Amino acid sequence: MPEKATQQRVEKDRREGKAPSTQAGEFVREEIEHVREGKHGARSSRQAIAIGLSKARRAGVELPPPREGTVSRRTRRQAVRDARPVPAPSRAGGHARRFAALTREGRAAASRNALSRQGRTAAARRTKQSRSAAARRAAATRKRRKA
Repeated sequence: MPEKATQQRVEKDRREGKAPSTQAGEFVREEIEHVREGKHGARSSRQAIAIGLSKARRAGVELPPPREGTVSRRTRRQAVRDARPVPAPSRAGGHARRFAALTREGRAAASRNALSRQGRTAAARRTKQSRSAAARRAAATRKRRKA
């Protein structure tokens, strides 16, 4: 269950018209913090990010599922399922079992080093044009914020 503060930040982002990926970033940030605090571990940075995105979809962020061929079929199907509006699940059963595996994992997945490595490998998978366009958009945003 996402923390109340996270949900409020996401709601604020939504009202301000920010992109779904920006809204989902709040959930990813929360998940990284959970791993750092030792609430549970993660096998990799990528897993921690995936858990955050899953929470975002379940909370109603309009995040599309990953494109076919980029992740396993099972992961994509789960993302589609997460995006469907459903009534809140009962917390009575299964909650502890679901996270039991994560408690046995390490905390290194949320280290600065691991997250930096994940960011670099993710960027390397993009085309040069795509990275360049993103950099131009970021520069334009910085320019607007400065003014």
